Amino acid sequence: MSANWISTRAWLLMLPLLVVMVSVIGWPLVDTVRLSFTDAKLVGTAGSFVGIDNYERMLTGSNFQRALVTTTWFAVVSVAAEMVLGVLAALLLNQQFRGRAALRALMILPWALPTVVNATLWRLIYNPEYGALSAALTQLGLIDSYRSWLGEPGSALTALIIADCWKNFPLVALIALAALQAVPRDITAAALVDGAGPLNRFRFVVMPYLAGPLLVALVLRTIEAFKVFDIIWVMTRGGPANSTRTLSILVYQEAFSFQRAGSGASLALIVTLLVTVLAAAYAALLRRAAGAS
Repeated sequence: MSANWISTRAWLLMLPLLVVMVSVIGWPLVDTVRLSFTDAKLVGTAGSFVGIDNYERMLTGSNFQRALVTTTWFAVVSVAAEMVLGVLAALLLNQQFRGRAALRALMILPWALPTVVNATLWRLIYNPEYGALSAALTQLGLIDSYRSWLGEPGSALTALIIADCWKNFPLVALIALAALQAVPRDITAAALVDGAGPLNRFRFVVMPYLAGPLLVALVLRTIEAFKVFDIIWVMTRGGPANSTRTLSILVYQEAFSFQRAGSGASLALIVTLLVTVLAAAYAALLRRAAGAS
């Protein structure tokens, strides 16, 4: 069988998938690009060509700049916390103790919950009238009265970050726990016999095995956090006073709430470009890490 026939047959086998991808992804993307250069409304008019006016207005507007800062802060803080909590949980669950299997199963539950359910749960916890958080802090004497955690600009974003961390740190923990299973026990035992303390054992014995998987988890979670929409929309809808409005929320509001389809499309493409650059940077980092190992 010739190499040309093998190559042709491979392309024929992939043809149905390529057709689906072009139909579902390619054409909508092309139409979005076309739409971004018009002043089209969501309902009523196709709009006229305006060039790069939409891009200039979006990039120089205060709404975009504030949403970019909010998105970056949310992504950096939440992902950093998830990485730390995930590694600590993995180290705990890698130890031998009674009930470890049950605890591993329970740890998966937050990640297994649909995001809407998780967001609704945390909205109840943060409720200013009967929320569990205010009740616990009041009984401990840490606050004098119930607070509206999601209704105050100073605390709303932090409350969202906590909810997102609770939802997603189990994913990091599972990846780290799988990597810990590959650490040779004889090396760990030898380091212990040589007098290496817990921090040195983690740094020089365990961390080399964790670095690659954790980098993959870092890539996945950073991209997802940068695109965050659902948990914020359910809990605050970008408020109060736009203090939790991320780029994805801004895209939704521009395109659907304000019905400016043209500028919404341009903003969506800007966000797509930012995520693509971020993914490309992480891919280069992964290749470098793989080459170094």
